Amino acid sequence: MPDATATTAPTAPITPTHCPYCALQCGMSLRGEAEAVEIVERPDFPVNRGALCGKGRTAPALLSSRVRLTEPLVRRPATGRLEPATWEEALRTVAAGLRRTRTAYGPDAVGVFGGGGLTNEKAYTLGKFARVVLGTSQIDYNGRFCMSSAAAAHQRAFGLDRGLPFPLEDIPRTGCVILVGSNLAETMPPALRYLTELRENGGTLIVVDPRRTRTAEQADLHLAPRPGTDLALALGLLHVAVAEGRTDEEFIADRTSGWEEARAAAMAHWPELVERITGVGVPQLRDAVRMFCDAESGMVLTARGPEQHSKGTDTVSAWINLCLATGRAGRPLSGYGCLTGQGNGQGGREHGQKADQLPGYRKLDDPAARAHVARVWGVEPETLPGPGRSAYELLDALGGDIKSLLLMGSNPVVSAPRAGHVEERLRSLDFLAVADVVLSETAALADVVLPVTQWAEETGTTTNLEGRVLLRRRALSPPPGVRSDLEVLGGLASLLGHEKGFPSSPEEVFEELRRASAGGPADYSGITYRRIAEENGVFWPCPAQDTAAPATGPHDGAPHPGTPRLFLDRFATDDGRARFIAVAHRAAAEETDEAYPVLLTTGRVVSQYQSGAQTRRVDELNAAAPGPFVELHPLLAERLGALEGEPLAVVSRRGRAVGPARITTGIRDDTVFMPFHWPGEGRVNSVTNPALDPTSRMPEFKVCAVRVERVAADEP
Repeated sequence: MPDATATTAPTAPITPTHCPYCALQCGMSLRGEAEAVEIVERPDFPVNRGALCGKGRTAPALLSSRVRLTEPLVRRPATGRLEPATWEEALRTVAAGLRRTRTAYGPDAVGVFGGGGLTNEKAYTLGKFARVVLGTSQIDYNGRFCMSSAAAAHQRAFGLDRGLPFPLEDIPRTGCVILVGSNLAETMPPALRYLTELRENGGTLIVVDPRRTRTAEQADLHLAPRPGTDLALALGLLHVAVAEGRTDEEFIADRTSGWEEARAAAMAHWPELVERITGVGVPQLRDAVRMFCDAESGMVLTARGPEQHSKGTDTVSAWINLCLATGRAGRPLSGYGCLTGQGNGQGGREHGQKADQLPGYRKLDDPAARAHVARVWGVEPETLPGPGRSAYELLDALGGDIKSLLLMGSNPVVSAPRAGHVEERLRSLDFLAVADVVLSETAALADVVLPVTQWAEETGTTTNLEGRVLLRRRALSPPPGVRSDLEVLGGLASLLGHEKGFPSSPEEVFEELRRASAGGPADYSGITYRRIAEENGVFWPCPAQDTAAPATGPHDGAPHPGTPRLFLDRFATDDGRARFIAVAHRAAAEETDEAYPVLLTTGRVVSQYQSGAQTRRVDELNAAAPGPFVELHPLLAERLGALEGEPLAVVSRRGRAVGPARITTGIRDDTVFMPFHWPGEGRVNSVTNPALDPTSRMPEFKVCAVRVERVAADEP
């Protein structure tokens, strides 16, 4: 593999851009060409201040033509194999497959599946393509697996969902942070400095995680609840706060509603009961409340740990209730925030590739929203389909109601829960087309594979976890034979009878996105490429003009500055008050029993990312994290007779995953952990449970019942 940081001529142009991986969207600059790209630090970018993790530092390795797709592939009936094809043949084959399904079964027999790594322009165009060209309601994206429970809880409490309602720079200045279900040291390493600076400034850190991770080791207090019990833990903390008189009654009266019901629900979760449910001792519960409430300000930050559950929305609501009851929301240096995971997980859910949404975070079933977006798109509102299935439900319907699928930027063969079943559904399709940078495990099943450009080869915007809209700039030319996703969608639209309305210019698409989002909850109408470049990003909402500023002329108001901090004056609800949501603990969808006596939880490691489709092609990252493993406590290992490095099988009612034992006291003795980046026998999502949250439709990745078995030496 070529050296991703090879020395280039110092006079070569430098292009400022952003990392293609997580939702930090760390700033970096590139110099050189695809086979010899040098990363140049961008210390001026405030999120990472020049720092990069190993994934960001090695990202240029994926630009090499040796590790990525460089020509379309079409499956030949004579051989059954994917073989090279021209772009004309590939696009015509895709258009014919989609048209054939629509003609035979109707528009909803065609599905579209997107990704949280697509730029805003691509997510917007994909949603428009599905609804205008295909006329299908069956579109969703893999962000449903990542942030949807927090988004739903945000919406019902605050009236608006943005991952963080404040910039990251506020975190070191608060008094106490409760970090729930996040291992920042491995998932977002450059962000760990914010927690380090918090403690250097005299603040305290509480980490909630069933494992003693590298992040938990930094904490002043580590709470290790039984997986699936975060909801009970949050309710228990609120009970203690009420019982000890630590609630902010003035804030509750002035800025919230629904407190009496939420208070009554919390008081049913007394500390001793919560200790029995969670395994967290009563003294630790009281210590956590004391640390959080003694500080002048505080934040609760959640990640996938409490969110990826069949009760994830209620769990996040319980943590929000704790913030509201103690006056730690809607005030400087305080609030609840979600640490969004995927690179454009925030923007990806704002602009129309989600089953129930239109651009600007508008609701698809809102007549006014439909009318506004229809005007921008030049269609009649009644022609737009209604809401469709959520991500897992869409995947589960493949080969049944849904006969054909267009998939962009996702690898559900590895990333979806009950992945073996999802793979079977993908194989049962009449037609599958995949647009991707690499030949992922999902792309390998397709009838047509379309090779597309990636981060350094295209311009486009992303929205990071702070709600900061950023500009990735094209730094180099893609290999011959590679096209952008926008060119792919424009070409397909033309072949399907829509020759206009699908431009390939990202900035032209963004200008239309601005109009479509205007007046919506996620209003981008005041954001331009120029402003993003000049201001190091612009926070939404950012209307076209600031109505609070005096007009500069007879027709124009001053430009809106963007909104780094939300809710300081009022919440985004109809009455401006935040809403308490009364919730109660309930068991996980699948609890342990005699046949499956151990709990499984899953997560990431620092040197791989998501399904690993890209990072598994980088030698340096593979050397650091070559494969899956089964992390277990010494007491559990002793009961099994397992030795360090010995292969173990983790078996659930849905499937089996195998990895070498990694024995550590840093995990509960009733729990095992596996990372989810690998296919094959190490695919832990063969085991996970697709039970869905009733509100967010997020699957329960984070807990299921399993048994752990030693693998015989002669067993594959």
